[in-house]
Amino acid sequence: MGKSFEASCRRIIRSFDVEISRIEKKLDQYVSRQPEWADRKAILMSAPGVGATLAYTLLADMPELGTMTNKQAASLVGVAPINRDSGRMRGKRRIQGGRACVRTTLYMATLSATQCNPIIKAFYCQLVDQGKHKKVALTACMRKFITMLNAMVRDRAEWAY
Repeated sequence: MGKSFEASCRRIIRSFDVEISRIEKKLDQYVSRQPEWADRKAILMSAPGVGATLAYTLLADMPELGTMTNKQAASLVGVAPINRDSGRMRGKRRIQGGRACVRTTLYMATLSATQCNPIIKAFYCQLVDQGKHKKVALTACMRKFITMLNAMVRDRAEWAY
């Protein structure tokens, strides 16, 4: 049963891979027909840690990228800290709201960026060395990453570091 089950799983995975390739090809064709989207995709993908998935997600689910302030971009994704203060009580800062699909994709891209993007990697290591929890440091890196991408799209500048 083990070998036949394994072979069946491999066939299913192969069919998923073929389907994913087909969908990515269609997305690429659609984006290449839209000159502004093609330019934005090229700018986004020039940054280390940004792959096709994040680029397509930002193009589709966050078309405002590049037309807002960095604080607005972080809030729209849902990685801006929200105060929980009332009177004299100072509560914890938390992230909430925003576009969950963008935040989820950005999270995975930031995991990659902490390994291959020199700025995000240095920032992450600095925060961890200061004693921040790794998840908190990663959330701060997500905020930094989206603000960097927002500035790149706004200035129409590819990665230059």
